[in-house]
Amino acid sequence: QVQLLESGGGLVQAGGSLRLSCAASGRTVNSYAMGWFRQAPGKDREFVGGLTWRGSRRYYADSLKGRFTISRDKAKNTVYLQMNSLKQEDTAVYYCAAASTFQQGRLYLTAAEYDYWGQGTQVTVSS
Repeated sequence: QVQLLESGGGLVQAGGSLRLSCAASGRTVNSYAMGWFRQAPGKDREFVGGLTWRGSRRYYADSLKGRFTISRDKAKNTVYLQMNSLKQEDTAVYYCAAASTFQQGRLYLTAAEYDYWGQGTQVTVSS
């Protein structure tokens, strides 16, 4: 199984950028479909974006398209979430997740579909 560790969160002003990292250990990220989620206080965990098995496709929540970008570094066994033009409503704990799959091209949009989770990293956007 895979272990996931997020980093890169912090405090940023509105309009700024952050890059979150999700370092995997135990198995390669190529073995999984990967996803990013976020959860604000009092709200449900929300899908941010995902990477299909073997990384052939990136997909995002409609409301975040154009501002957030997912990428993968195979050599570092790490998945990234680049967040630009941040808004106060982006404030949340961000989680990395992995889904065990051999279905190339399948999209994983809900938290229940993922098997492994990191501990999360806090992102706070100030005005």
